[in-house]
Order: sequence, then C-alpha cells, then structure tokens
Amino acid sequence: MTDEKKPRRRPRSDGQRNRENLLKVAKAAFTAGEIDIPLDEVARRAAVGIGTLYRHFPNRDALIEAVYRAELDHLADAAPVLAAQHPPVEALRAWMRLFVDYIAAKQVIAPALNGLMGGTSALYAQSGTVLQNAIEKLVAAAVASGDISTEIEPLDLLRALAGVSNYAAGPGWETSAKRLVDILIAGSRASTS
Repeated sequence: MTDEKKPRRRPRSDGQRNRENLLKVAKAAFTAGEIDIPLDEVARRAAVGIGTLYRHFPNRDALIEAVYRAELDHLADAAPVLAAQHPPVEALRAWMRLFVDYIAAKQVIAPALNGLMGGTSALYAQSGTVLQNAIEKLVAAAVASGDISTEIEPLDLLRALAGVSNYAAGPGWETSAKRLVDILIAGSRASTS
C-alpha cells in the first residue's frame, strides 16, 4: 500500500493534549510579549520534552503559524455553534465580539508572524476566506430572520471592526471595538417602516 493510500491515523489523545497545551503555552508567552521565547522554554512550561515539541512543530515558524491558525480555527468553529445556540442577530453579535478577540490575539503575535520565513501572504489569504465564510453565513441567517437589513455587506462589518483596531490600537481598544459591535448591529437592523 503506498503512502498516499494509507488511511491517516488519528492523533492519540495524549498527543493531541500535548499539542493543545504547547499552543496554549506559546500563545500565553507571545501575549506576554515573549516573542523570542526559546522553544525549550515553551516545552518546559508545557511540561513536555523538547522532542514532543519538535514532533508537533518542527521549527519555530511552525509553532507560530500553528498558534495563529488555532485562533483562526477557534473563530471559524464558533460561528455554527453560536448560530445553533442563539437567535441569528445575537449569534452575529457574539461572533463579532469574538472577532475583536481574534484581532487582539493577531496583534499580539504579529511581530512573530512577520518573522515567518515564507511570509504571511498565504496565511492571511486563507484567514480572509475563513472569516468571510463564517460571517456571510451569520449575516445571511440574520437577514433571513428579518433582524438585519438586506443591504448589509458582511465584509463591511469586519472592515469596521478591523479599522477600529488599527485606528485605536492603544490600551482598551478592545472595549471600544466591542461597543462598536453593538453600534454596528443597531445600525444594521432592518427598517420597520
């Protein structure tokens, strides 16, 4: 049987836990400003051996990229969960607030991301597609329910939030951005006349 035809093995549960713990530790270090944290220190804080770290992340770039992708996956995975748990407009509001958290995390690890050997173009292109798909579904459901106007463009909502983060990236910008979510939702409401 060739390598291409072999069924992919699911990761063992302990291996998956180790990977998730390494990502959590790396994100915490990056968030704390430890962009250049040595990989052996990441492994030590995650209580795993350096071999375990390298088994999951063959180099520093792979770890940084995985932290970013984990944040992106968390945001993408949240959309259908929120849609199942809340009325459409509330699911959209909750997801947009998570988007603010995603932007905050991205800003924190941006210096590490900018150091990736292959650049960030492909990584950011993929994230744009993932984010667009998620918000389009949430907006479509809110439009279908009559909660928001049919004239609302999903990407305009993301652009507004991203713009706030770029304009006022000082301390406390996340609070302002989350207030903007409420303003954007209120301004997006379908007219009742």
